Amino acid sequence: MKRKASISHDKALVEELRRDPEFAAEYLKAALEDTDEPQVLLIVLRHLAEAKGGVAKIAKAAGIKRESLYRALSERGNPRLSTLTAVLKAVGLKLAVEVARQGR
Repeated sequence: MKRKASISHDKALVEELRRDPEFAAEYLKAALEDTDEPQVLLIVLRHLAEAKGGVAKIAKAAGIKRESLYRALSERGNPRLSTLTAVLKAVGLKLAVEVARQGR
């Protein structure tokens, strides 16, 4: 009996992000809503960059030096808003603002 080859969660996630731009948008939106863990956004941005061809390709499309983008998206990264918007544009997404829903 042959076993089916399995792939890692991250690899499966990146493949889904590559295939489905709506899923990519929802994934990013969820990360932006997680204000308790801002590092989640950096993980999501790394996944999006990988899905769209890798950090080097996204850096070039965003007009950012590759090393700078790796640093900005690292675990200790703190990207500027201009970096964030350039990366999002390079992966085919954009930021939007909506009214926050107040809990009752």
